[in-house]
Amino acid sequence: MSEIKVYTIDEPYIKLDCGLGEAPYWEQSTNTLRFVDIIKQRVHVVDLNQGPESHQVLTELDISIGTTANIEGNDDHFVFGGKHGYGFFHRTTGAYKYINKYWNDDEVKSGKEKLYRGNDGAIDSAGRFWVGTMNDPMVKAPTPTGTLFRLDPDGTLHRVLEGVHIPNGISWTKDNRTMFFTDSPTKTIWAYDFDAATGNMSNKRPFFIVQDENGVPDGHAVDEEGYMWVAIHGIGKVLRISPQGKVEAEIRIPTRCPTCPAFAGEDLYITSAAEEEPDKYPENLKYDGSIFKVRVGVKGVTPNRFKWTGEVAV
Repeated sequence: MSEIKVYTIDEPYIKLDCGLGEAPYWEQSTNTLRFVDIIKQRVHVVDLNQGPESHQVLTELDISIGTTANIEGNDDHFVFGGKHGYGFFHRTTGAYKYINKYWNDDEVKSGKEKLYRGNDGAIDSAGRFWVGTMNDPMVKAPTPTGTLFRLDPDGTLHRVLEGVHIPNGISWTKDNRTMFFTDSPTKTIWAYDFDAATGNMSNKRPFFIVQDENGVPDGHAVDEEGYMWVAIHGIGKVLRISPQGKVEAEIRIPTRCPTCPAFAGEDLYITSAAEEEPDKYPENLKYDGSIFKVRVGVKGVTPNRFKWTGEVAV
């Protein structure tokens, strides 16, 4: 660890008070960054050409949104994984509409819609949207009873993994032969053999395990060199991990709870959450829930878009 490159951030790019800032997403065509606050049920946006003063809350919702992605051939809406299922969000009006719910009628009657919510997610090379669900901490403390879902472009919903605790970062190697999936309380980013044609995953094995007893892997982004930048929640760092699973660099952040990084050119933007133990860590209250920025000198891979084959109407 002594020879790795170290980046130090002293203050936030935008000082905010997000309850759970997540899902940063760079709109390259407009050079804007959007992100969500899961707990406060908000969608934020900032024009990176204008800087922090352009930040605005795009809308305040009556549901939580955990993850978002763009839709191929549609600049008016984006797709999201939210409290009850997958949906479309209108960028101008702030209106949303579910297109597929996670749970069937019997599960809804049993209370699953209330007990669970969508968390992190990603789009694969075939345009399928993967979203992990977990116990909604506003209702019940997380247990390993969540599910990793996959929504195909034709609207077919698949339950891919059960027994998930807190699902987070999802990505794929450039050759699409390996898929990575994070279950935070296991302290592990798991690797799977991946069949891009079918969406099937197999041969689970650990790719990276967080050694620090106070940290867990949260969201991540992948750069053009195939390295993974992982937010380590609990210790105030983002680590750059090589394709071989070795730590090559670290970003030190002035708050304990970073949640997810995203590339915008050669800059990395990092969301964060409110301090969960303010009495124990009062020094983290200054910048918790803020957005951070650092130049890392490498660009990120371009996110895939959702290849929805139906109509988009909200």
